[in-house]
Amino acid sequence: MESFGDIFGQVMQAMLANKLRTFLTMFGIAWGVGSLLVLVGLGEGFRSGQRKNLADVGNDVIMMWGGLIPAVPNQHTAQRPYKLTPQDEADMRQLPELRAVTAVLTRTDLYEVSQWSNTSSQVIGAEPNFPVVRFVPLIAGRFLDEGDMVNRRRVAVLGEKTVQLLFSGRPFLGHSITVNGTDFMVIGETGSTGHGDNNSDNQRVFIPLPTMQELFAMKGENIPHDALSSIQYQSATRGDSTDAKAAVHRVIARNHGFDPTNQDAFDEWDTIRTSKLVDKIFDAMDVFLGGVGVVTLGLGAVGIINIMLVAVTERTREIGLRKALGATRRSILTQFFLEGLLLTTVSGAVGIGISAAFMGVLQLLLTDKMPGFDPPRLVWWSAALALGSLAICGVVAGVYPASQAAALEPVEALRRE
Repeated sequence: MESFGDIFGQVMQAMLANKLRTFLTMFGIAWGVGSLLVLVGLGEGFRSGQRKNLADVGNDVIMMWGGLIPAVPNQHTAQRPYKLTPQDEADMRQLPELRAVTAVLTRTDLYEVSQWSNTSSQVIGAEPNFPVVRFVPLIAGRFLDEGDMVNRRRVAVLGEKTVQLLFSGRPFLGHSITVNGTDFMVIGETGSTGHGDNNSDNQRVFIPLPTMQELFAMKGENIPHDALSSIQYQSATRGDSTDAKAAVHRVIARNHGFDPTNQDAFDEWDTIRTSKLVDKIFDAMDVFLGGVGVVTLGLGAVGIINIMLVAVTERTREIGLRKALGATRRSILTQFFLEGLLLTTVSGAVGIGISAAFMGVLQLLLTDKMPGFDPPRLVWWSAALALGSLAICGVVAGVYPASQAAALEPVEALRRE
């Protein structure tokens, strides 16, 4: 009866006797495993990057802007424009399908000046609940409050980039800036929400909405003085905007005199729908990239099968001799089982290690450098799947032909060339 140590020694001796063949087989397996992990990790990186972009906007946010009402549905002639108003917002706040509503008036043609510098940032007339609907991290001071709204105070909350441009590292809280010549006291600073060089959301100035409407109302012909740029809201049902959008459409259509079923009259962005669409796209990408990786992995599996079939065929006489000397069928099967398992697990572990190191380097070099994309990361389920499937291939490929050879009578096995 051979011990496990004897069997393991025979396995190593057989593998070292064919160094080049063993190396090429293991290289093919490692390459297949590494390719699968990198491809799946690439798809997950795209998914993660898009989720971060949506998270920077807010949670379950639906944005609505003024639109054009076609005279005939589905026709883009004789369109009548309309703008959203505070009345629309007030009516939307009464809807049970919504959990939060906020109004916004935005202009990009205003000029901001401090004692040290000047810039032209996006000026937003906002309400105190804007950070509830949208993701706006506050890192210094405070945001707008109800007192600022009621008293139409001339106060401003600056984005991180705007603070850098106007104050260049100097103290800013309690200091004044002018917006188109009107003084505003700085009361707070919002943190970064962009990635890489995407600083547009960080170069903002928030002032109370009533103050914005009084001083910097929207310009243009036939535009109400209290017109809003946008109304943004969140659905009461998390992750589902169907009922919320239908209720809002009815309110807006009633207030502006058109049919709520006329979808062309609404200009909106539903981040819930976008998030679901992104997930579907990247599910398909995962399937595609995973399929490519599986094909590459399959080449490694074919390599295992080939090497084990050749090894068993070459060693049929050896198997016969060992049986003649008293080796049991179990010890012969164990040897080939260990050989297949060792080839797959060691080379698969090497492939996982190299791919993990490669993706780790990409994480260090590219994280937050490319908006909308995160570097590939190791997905452990794909590593387990790759290693497990290869191990099964190696074991089956070695044990099956070895069992056939071990079933031969010693004399028959010794006759094989």
